[in-house]
Amino acid sequence: MRGGIWGMAAALACTAPMTAQAQTAQVAGRWIVTVDYFGTPTIWTLDIKQDGDRISGDLTGDIFTGTVKGSEIRFLAKDTVGGSEDVTARLANGRIAGEMILIDGAEQARTPHRLGFTAERAPQPSGAAPRRHEFVPERFYRQFSALNPPVLHVNPGDTIHTTTIDAAGIDAQGVRRAAPGNPQTGPFYIDGAMPGDTLVVRIRRLRLNRDTAISTNGMTERGQDARTAVQMAGLGKTVTWRLDRDKGIATPAAPGDALKGYWVPVRPMLGGIGVAADPGSAAPGSGDVGRFGGNMDFNEMGEGTTVYFPVAVPGALLYFGDGHALQGDGETTGDALETSMDVEVEVDLVRGKRAGQVRIETPTHIVAIGLDGSLDASFRSASSSMFAWLAGDYGLAPADIAQVFGTAAEYRVSAVPGRAAGIVLKIPKARLATLPGAPKP
Repeated sequence: MRGGIWGMAAALACTAPMTAQAQTAQVAGRWIVTVDYFGTPTIWTLDIKQDGDRISGDLTGDIFTGTVKGSEIRFLAKDTVGGSEDVTARLANGRIAGEMILIDGAEQARTPHRLGFTAERAPQPSGAAPRRHEFVPERFYRQFSALNPPVLHVNPGDTIHTTTIDAAGIDAQGVRRAAPGNPQTGPFYIDGAMPGDTLVVRIRRLRLNRDTAISTNGMTERGQDARTAVQMAGLGKTVTWRLDRDKGIATPAAPGDALKGYWVPVRPMLGGIGVAADPGSAAPGSGDVGRFGGNMDFNEMGEGTTVYFPVAVPGALLYFGDGHALQGDGETTGDALETSMDVEVEVDLVRGKRAGQVRIETPTHIVAIGLDGSLDASFRSASSSMFAWLAGDYGLAPADIAQVFGTAAEYRVSAVPGRAAGIVLKIPKARLATLPGAPKP
């Protein structure tokens, strides 16, 4: 009997490690972390590699090692400037929750802060064949926010067909659907998109879906000197335009004698298109611009154009709206021919590569855009962005880039209303196609 007891004990002792190992939580993979940073939710990323009960990886770029004991997770992440995150958490029902002791290496005092967080696995593309989504919007947003709930999940390679309302919030039937101020359709969550990636948006189709557009008869302050300002006093009133969708032209609905017979060919475009900004700061409004894109009002943002956005949050969260039947360079009246629109875009991802700024590609040109408080600053910004593009993707040295700029650069004013002025720098693809370092089609 004694031998039987000891034999049983020995057997249990031998199987105990195997049982414990079998119960070790499997946490390897990519996680989306929401940190409660003093009442403000911020989005981090967590990439975990696992070997038994040992884990390693990075927490938003900070390298860590740690352990998993059952469902308990412990690790210490460190950056290169003395900051760290000492993490204690638990996995339950497929979700990680816990707290971290954060030491910010950028703070001189380096005071420890105790922060709570949760993490969920990042949605991954399904692997299914690309599909076309029909989406009917019910709500519109006026911020490029990471906190608005996604209206639809799509895979890279998928196409979205939907509609937008005009800058005043009016839909194709003339019904108010949102408050004025460039309300956007979306956000669309692109499965697999993570910070550090680039979202690719191809504008496949833009169609007018009503017979009117609105504009104004004023002019932005940047376009006026003192004498012009006196003559423009009292203007800036709403003007209605008629859109002939069969002929593809627009005419003033009630022209004065001097404008009778005036017409222009329509050229539909999206005034607003962007991704969610980093939620660590206040969400930019639908009239703002930045690295996220936004209200860029570039009049070549039409069919056949591709836009590249640096991804700041998981899923990227794509928004678009503020359709224009036509816009002259600069959007000098403060409004273009504002109207609702049918929109079809295709989305894709470039993983692990993130441009610092929005990049644009038309059928004939590559385009860098500068958006700053003055045209001078925007000129510098567009030039710097194109400089980085040509150096990184075409392998050109600074002296080479200077010669390309000097012989092929096409600068245009994109938009001047509001706080930011826009300058675009275009380089013809034909001039770059023969270069040894030109990207292959």
